[in-house]
Order: sequence, then C-alpha cells, then structure tokens
Amino acid sequence: MRNRYQHKSTRTVIKAIRKSTDKKEASTLIPKIFSMLDKLVKKNIIHRNKAANQKSKLFKLVNAMK
Repeated sequence: MRNRYQHKSTRTVIKAIRKSTDKKEASTLIPKIFSMLDKLVKKNIIHRNKAANQKSKLFKLVNAMK
C-alpha cells in the first residue's frame, strides 16, 4: 500500500511539472521530484533506468520553458 501511494504521489508531481508554464515554479519542484524518484529506486519500486529517463526528460522540459 505504501509503495503504491508513494508511486502515485510521484506521478502527480510529475504531471504538475508538465502542466506548469512558469519556469521558476517548475524549477523549484525539480529537486523534490528527483528526491522522490531516487527513493522509489532505492526501494525497488521502479527501475533505476526509468528514473534516469524521467529525470532527463523533466530537466529538458524545464530548461526549454521560457
């Protein structure tokens, strides 16, 4: 149950970053989401490569914002 909750809350924050249009707001969420993804990897909820891919895509998305 706890794993499911943590995974779902991480996905919710990822969606918030993707919907965000403000670069400043999204950049403040980046360290939080990176930490959440690292915790999921540490607990073997998601694979480390999936976390790396998500981090990369989110970082590119935030850097492309105006």
